[in-house]
Amino acid sequence: MARIFKEDGVDRTARAPGVGDVAVISGHRVGEPERTGEILEVLGEPGHLHYRVRWDDGHQSLFHPGSDATIRHSTHRASPKAKR
Repeated sequence: MARIFKEDGVDRTARAPGVGDVAVISGHRVGEPERTGEILEVLGEPGHLHYRVRWDDGHQSLFHPGSDATIRHSTHRASPKAKR
């Protein structure tokens, strides 16, 4: 089930993160910058999705989103070669 969120005063239905979207992790301490990474691959089953991400420092890892993470949806998603 998609979550509803408010953006610019307009209610929108959230879509699931996909290849080309950007994962953003907020800083955990005062002054710590946010961390961003491009989603390269969607893994897992619905309800238990995780992602292969290339972080802004160049390394790749598996990413299981937590409460400190948000997704910035890309307007130009890559072609869907993700495993779902």
